[in-house]
Amino acid sequence: MAEVVERVDAVQGRWVRVAVDGAPAAGTGDLAERLVSPLRERGREAVRVRAEDYLRPASIRLEHGHHDPDSYYLSWFDTAGLAREVLQPLGPNGTGQVLPALWDPAADRSPRMNRIALPDRGVAIVDGPLLQGAGLDFDLVVHLWLSEAALHRSTPEDQRWTLPAFERYADEVDPASLADLVVRTDHPDRPAVIDSFH
Repeated sequence: MAEVVERVDAVQGRWVRVAVDGAPAAGTGDLAERLVSPLRERGREAVRVRAEDYLRPASIRLEHGHHDPDSYYLSWFDTAGLAREVLQPLGPNGTGQVLPALWDPAADRSPRMNRIALPDRGVAIVDGPLLQGAGLDFDLVVHLWLSEAALHRSTPEDQRWTLPAFERYADEVDPASLADLVVRTDHPDRPAVIDSFH
C-alpha cells in the first residue's frame, strides 16, 4: 500500500485526518493498521481510531433489535462524538488531543481512555464503515471498494443482516465517487488502487 502512504504523506497541514472507509469485509482495519508504521518511518506520528470504538450506547443502537439494517445505517455510530473527540481537535485551531475510543460496546460504557497528543504532522487514521456522507471533516478519504458479489461472499453469515445498509450507503452516498482514493479489495491479496470513481 505504498501508494496510499504516499498520498497520506503528501497532505499538507499541521495534522492530517484520514478516513479508511468501507464495509468490514473490505478490510478497513487491516489497511489502517498497515499505514501506521510506514507513516512513522517518514517522521509522521500516527494513531489509529476505530469507528467501532465510537458506537452509540446499546439502548440507542439496539432500539429496533439486534439485526436492523436501517438502525445500523442511521444510528449505530456516534459521528458527533467522532467529530468532537478526533476530527475537530485536529482541525484549524485544534488542540491536537484525540480520544482514541469513546465507547466500549462489550461493557456498554465509556472505556475512560486518556487523550493522545499528536505532534505537528501527526496523522489520525479513522477506519470503519459508513464514514462518508455524515459531514465528517476528513483531509483524505480512502474508500475500500468491493463488488456486490465480493461483499456478499466476504461478509460472515452472522453479519449479513448489515448488507442492506451497505446497499443503501452505495445508493444514497456513492462513497466511491466521493473518496479521494479508491482501493479495490475484491481480491484481498491483490488490492488495486484506482484513484477514484469521479
